[in-house]
Amino acid sequence: MMTTNFKRNYVPKSGFTKVSKIGESSLKMLEFGIVELKNGEVCDFDTEETEAAFVILGGRCSVRSGGVAWENIGVRRTVFEGKATSFYFGRHTKVQISTDWNVKIAVVQSPVKEDTKPFLIPPENVRSVLLGQQPWERDTHFIFDGSTPTKRFCIGEAFVTPGNWAGFPPHKHDTDNMPAEGVLEEIYYFLFHPQTGFGIQYVYTKDGEFDVAYPVKSDDLVEMPKGYHTTVTAPGYNSYFLWLMAGDNKGF
Repeated sequence: MMTTNFKRNYVPKSGFTKVSKIGESSLKMLEFGIVELKNGEVCDFDTEETEAAFVILGGRCSVRSGGVAWENIGVRRTVFEGKATSFYFGRHTKVQISTDWNVKIAVVQSPVKEDTKPFLIPPENVRSVLLGQQPWERDTHFIFDGSTPTKRFCIGEAFVTPGNWAGFPPHKHDTDNMPAEGVLEEIYYFLFHPQTGFGIQYVYTKDGEFDVAYPVKSDDLVEMPKGYHTTVTAPGYNSYFLWLMAGDNKGF
């Protein structure tokens, strides 16, 4: 049985922090990091050889890159206060992010071989769907999907009420059988309200190559290079996870 640890933790600090990096993780197409800034702070970010999606978790910021200037974007204080504002840049792009308040931004990257154009996704363009049924019901927000001009990304947010499951029955994305199933690597990044909350992320393969249940708390993430996965939230806590998928087929 594989014993590789797919769980990682983000420790808050100013600037950009790479949490999951290709070559140092279980993934080959997907990287994750967080930009966190206070009033007056600035982050200079280089996409290098990757396309990069930015999801504002909370706060507001201004973004500049070449001829692009988005001022004071972001409308929620935390992920539990509405839909996200997000933005995107292609490879070989230098981006400057600043704030006059504070901001926390999830950064998702994937290596690509083509240039793409930047774009902004305001909250009103985020599609919301209620998936499943009690006790495996979740409110899912689709941010980057087949309708957005990224090369590899499917990205969204899931909100789970206390004691409920998400992604049940367990599902996977590791077989090339489009349109029923595509090969996509995935990361879940968790936050809870109240912040002391917790849940369980279960990841396994049918052949038993790995079979692991991870306790997850706020700022934990779990990488899923393959395998079935499902999540449950402890009673008394609302949970959130940012789900990040990258693959050559932008399907599920």
